[in-house]
Amino acid sequence: QLHSDQDKGDGSLKYILSGDGAGTLFIIDEKTGDIHATRRIDREEKAFYTLRAQAINRRTLRPVEPESEFVIKIHDINDNEPTFPEEVYTASVPEMSVVGTSVVQVTATDADDPSYGNSARIIYSILQGQPYFSVEPETGIIRTALPNMNRENREQYQVVIQAKDMGGQMGGLSGTTTVNITLTDVNDNPPRFPQSTIHLRIPESSPVGTAIGSVKATDADTGKNAEVEYRIIDGDGTDMFDIVTQKDTQEGIITVRKPLDYETRRLYTLKVEAENTHVDPRFYYLGPFKDTTIVKISVEDVDEPPVFSRSSYLFEVHEDIELGTIIGTVMARDPDSASSPIRFSLDRHTDLDRIFNIHSGNGSIYTSKPLDREISQWHNLSVIAAEINNPKDTTRVPVYVRILDVNDNAPQFAVFYDTFVCENARAGQLIQTISAVDKDDPLGGQKFFFSLAAVNPNFTVQDNEDNTARILTRRNGFSRHEISTYLLPVVISDNDYPIQSSTGTLTIRVCACDSRGNMQSCNAEALLLPAGLSTGALVAILLCIIILLVIVVLFAALKRQRKKEPLILSKEDIRDNIVSYNDEGGGEEDTQAFDIGTLRNPAAIEDKKLRRDIIPETLFVPRRTPSAPDNTDVRDFINQRLKEHDTDPSAPPYDSLATYAYEGNDSIAESLSSLESGTTEGDQNYDYLREWGPRFNKLAEMYGGGESDKDTS
Repeated sequence: QLHSDQDKGDGSLKYILSGDGAGTLFIIDEKTGDIHATRRIDREEKAFYTLRAQAINRRTLRPVEPESEFVIKIHDINDNEPTFPEEVYTASVPEMSVVGTSVVQVTATDADDPSYGNSARIIYSILQGQPYFSVEPETGIIRTALPNMNRENREQYQVVIQAKDMGGQMGGLSGTTTVNITLTDVNDNPPRFPQSTIHLRIPESSPVGTAIGSVKATDADTGKNAEVEYRIIDGDGTDMFDIVTQKDTQEGIITVRKPLDYETRRLYTLKVEAENTHVDPRFYYLGPFKDTTIVKISVEDVDEPPVFSRSSYLFEVHEDIELGTIIGTVMARDPDSASSPIRFSLDRHTDLDRIFNIHSGNGSIYTSKPLDREISQWHNLSVIAAEINNPKDTTRVPVYVRILDVNDNAPQFAVFYDTFVCENARAGQLIQTISAVDKDDPLGGQKFFFSLAAVNPNFTVQDNEDNTARILTRRNGFSRHEISTYLLPVVISDNDYPIQSSTGTLTIRVCACDSRGNMQSCNAEALLLPAGLSTGALVAILLCIIILLVIVVLFAALKRQRKKEPLILSKEDIRDNIVSYNDEGGGEEDTQAFDIGTLRNPAAIEDKKLRRDIIPETLFVPRRTPSAPDNTDVRDFINQRLKEHDTDPSAPPYDSLATYAYEGNDSIAESLSSLESGTTEGDQNYDYLREWGPRFNKLAEMYGGGESDKDTS
C-alpha cells in the first residue's frame, strides 16, 4: 500500500502507478493506494519488477509529492520439476568392462531459484537397470555395476534415471529419462572350426588357380575382432595347394597351386590354421585365439589330353632344302594309364600357304613347298595332338621354324642412277659413285665387287672395297653431237658361296657444263641454237611470241564484233519477203523466196546454179570461194561476198535487194530498185534518201559519198 502524508482521507488525492506491469499485472487503487496483482506471478518468467508511484490532486491533476520508485521482488517456491534435455539417451560401453566403468552422464535442470532453499537441488537415482548399472546421486554419471558383462550373452540394456529436487526429500518434484546402453564387442572369443576333418574332391584336369573348396572358422565376436587369417601349416600337399582368406565372408578358399596328376598321387592331406588378426592383450588369458582342422583332398581321374614333350619347339632349316625334307619332329603322349595312340595335325590357320605338312602318326614335320627366306624368315606353326579314341580332347603346341639363308640372290644397284658426263670432262674424272644391295644376309656380312663386263675406251670402274665403286672417265672431251648417250655394263658380284653376280647397265648422258662442272643442258637440239644465246634470251623470245599471238586473237575478236553495213542484193526482181526467226518460213510453195539457209551453209550451193535476178548475156563459170564456218555471222558472210564481187571484173554490179528481218511500215519511196549499177555512166543524186527518215541514213551514207570515193580513187 502506498500512502501520502498529504492524504487527509477526503478523497482529494489520486494515486497513479507506472513501470513494469503497471495496468496489466499490477493495478493501484487510486483512492487508497493499495497495489494488487491481477494474475498469478511466475518468478521463472521475471523475478523483479520496477514500479513508480505518485499522488496527484484529483481536481488540478498536479502532483502533491515527487514521484517515488520501488522494486517488487518475487519470492521463489518449488513449482518446477527437474527436466532432462533428452527424453532418450544412447550410450555404449565395452563388454567385459570392470565395475565402475563410466558409461554416460545425464544432467537435469530445474527452473526454480537455486539460491533460495532446496527447490533447485537435484538428486539422481536409478529406477530401472539394476544390478547391471548404477548412477552417482550428485553428478548423474552412470557406471557399470557388474563385472565381465558379456556381449555374446546380452547386448542391449535399458536404464531409467530419476532426477528429484528438494535434495531428494519427500515432497520434491521429479523427472525421468531413459538411457539405452549397448555393450560393444571386444575380442574375447577365439575362432573355432566346426569340424576337425574336412573332405574335398577335385578333378586332375583342373588348371592352376582353380578353387577346390572353402573352410570357415566361426567367431562369436563381430567386426575386426572376428577377422580370421587362414594358412596351411602342415601336410603332404603344402606345395600343391594354396589357401586365400576371403575378407567379406571370412572363409579360407583352397586353390590349386601346381598341376595335379591322378596317376602320380590321388590323395593329399593339409593342416589348416585359422587365427584372429586383432588380438587384445587384456584377454590373452582367454586364448589361444586360433584353431586348426585337417583337410583331405581327393584327386579324381579324368581323360586328359595329350601332353607334348616340350612347351614349344624351334627348328632351323636352310631355304634350299628339297621338297619333302623333314625339318623336325614333335612328340606327345597320353598321360592316362590307358595310353591311347596320338594323332598329329597342323592348324592350317597358321600355315595358310600350306608350305609345311606333318606326319599324323609320328609328328614329323616336312616341307611341301619351296622355302624362301627373302619372302618369310620365320614361320609360326601350331601343331595339334589328339587321342585317336577321343579326338575332341586336343592339345596345341607352338612350333617356330626359322629359315636359314642361302646365297641365292645376286647383288643389284642400290638405286637408279641418273649419270651424266660433261663435254669438257678430262680423263680420270669422277662422274658417279655406285653401290649395291643384296637380299641375302650372310653371316660374315655383305661384300661386293665391281668390274666392267668388257673393256671400255671411254669409262672405267674403280672398286673402293667398301661395297661402293667409282665411275671414272678414260679420255678427254665428249661431244653430244657425235654421241649423246653411253651405256656402261657393270658386273656386281658377292663373296658368298656359291658366288652370285649380276650386270647392271649405267646410262651416261653427255651434257654441257660450266667451268665448275655444273650441268646446263643435255639435249642434242641445243647445238642448233646460236652460240652465246642464253636461256634467259630464249625465254624472252618465247614470251614475245605468246604476246603477239594474244594481240592477234584479240584484234580478230574485236573485228568480228564490229557492226556490219547492210547490203543490197537485188536490182530488178523485187520481192517484199518477211523472214521470221524461229519459224519455218514460207513453206514448200514459196519457191521464189530467198533461202536464208544458203547464207548459213554456202557449201550447199550447186556448182552451176546461176543468178536469178538477171538474164546474163554470156555464161561464165562462177568462182568457188571457201566455205565459211558454221557459226559465221550472216552479215559477215554477205559483206565478204559483196567485197569479192566488187573486186571481181567478170561479175557486173547488179542491183540487189536487201532483205530485213522485219517487214516494217509501208515505204513512201515504194520500190528501191534501179539503183545505179556499174554499167551506167550517168550521175544520180541520192540526197533524197536523207529525207526518208533515219532508217535510210545508212543508204544515204553509202551512195551519197560515192563521188568523193571515186575522186579519191
